[in-house]
Amino acid sequence: MNDFQATADRVEIQALQGEFTDAVMMRDRARLARLFTADGVLRMPNVPIELVGPEQIRLGGEKLQEQWDFFVQTTHPGAIEIDGDTATGRAYLHELARLKSGFQGLNYAVYHDRYQRTPDGWRFTERVYEVRYLDTTPLAGSAPGSTGPHAADPARHAAAPAPYTEPAPSSPPPPAAAG
Repeated sequence: MNDFQATADRVEIQALQGEFTDAVMMRDRARLARLFTADGVLRMPNVPIELVGPEQIRLGGEKLQEQWDFFVQTTHPGAIEIDGDTATGRAYLHELARLKSGFQGLNYAVYHDRYQRTPDGWRFTERVYEVRYLDTTPLAGSAPGSTGPHAADPARHAAAPAPYTEPAPSSPPPPAAAG
């Protein structure tokens, strides 16, 4: 494998990791499921959950999402080892969450990944979630629109920005004046 191909593979795998986090944050379970091979597995031993195949991953994600008051995940790339059309890697993450049940906290975790090159690009064959630090101290803040303990406090949300919406398509520039 040449250096250019190895670099391209690393960029594609990091984009796959980013796509996973974006699908989670945007609550797009169908997109999340498409990031896995047909026999791909998402394991979260501490939850405990094991989802096999895109359909189980989509449905399992929906069940998890139904439990959230809010959830925020940021992911940072880690090591990637490429071996032809397969690879292994890690991604590091930080999460804040409050469930509708009242459970809340923050954690730091690691995804241990296995990847496969497919005709549609790199996909996860396995993603295993490992919590490295968990703090269940009540969170001091809340997300706009949440139902948590600070949700009714308007001072906490008075300056909160409006949720992001896609920008309107730009209109073409006016015709230049003839001169």
